[in-house]
Amino acid sequence: MKKLLSLLAASLLLGCVSVADAGHTVDVAVINRSTGERLQTWRYEGRLYVAGRPGDRYAVELNNRSGGRILTVLSVDGVNAISGQTAAASQSGYVLDPGQRSEIAGWRKSMDEVAAFYFTALSDSYAARTGRPDNVGVIGVAVYREYVEPRVDYEVQSLSKSAPAAPMAMPQGAGANRDEATRAQPMEKRLGTGHGERIAAPTQSTEFRRASSRPSEVIAIYYDSHANLVARGIIPAPHRPAQPQPFPGGFVPDPRG
Repeated sequence: MKKLLSLLAASLLLGCVSVADAGHTVDVAVINRSTGERLQTWRYEGRLYVAGRPGDRYAVELNNRSGGRILTVLSVDGVNAISGQTAAASQSGYVLDPGQRSEIAGWRKSMDEVAAFYFTALSDSYAARTGRPDNVGVIGVAVYREYVEPRVDYEVQSLSKSAPAAPMAMPQGAGANRDEATRAQPMEKRLGTGHGERIAAPTQSTEFRRASSRPSEVIAIYYDSHANLVARGIIPAPHRPAQPQPFPGGFVPDPRG
């Protein structure tokens, strides 16, 4: 069994309305650590998008909705958030207990610290600064269920054999190339994720055996600036009158003080 990093159990407040992507096994949301808010998600042509603002620190919130332990392999801009390697679903990840909700706030630097995730210009992103700018602008989570030893019923064992398990399929669109509109944008105008200050984030190792060599699901959340997402038609543009209005105001406001 391969040893993988495990999150310490942490209870988070549930007062906010969730705008996370509801996967079958895990919910994923992007948290603005500067304000504590969950970023609103926008669905466009089958993909999920959030709007970031340069300089804001953020975290990826993971919520295990299943009744068993799961392994979540987190990639940011095509880079594994634990090892710093070019991301692959087979790499190390975070193990969550049933019902556990936790936040990943940065690049893992040690068993005690991470370097903060923050939105920044693509050229300043960790991926670009390490020579890997091609996949900047997407957060990915590959989810694995834990292998459970089959229960043996000795009374019927001689009568029948278990049917072979069906192969797990990758979600539709996983691994597809990003749209040409995104690639065509100038690098300096797109957002990426930087390598920020060290923050405390203790964790520990645990053993985890995957139930399959393929993830049970892959969740992707794309991000860019609000202006770029509006320009691409992902976020609806605010309504503006066709002609200037001579009296745009409303009723008389109360005086100050």
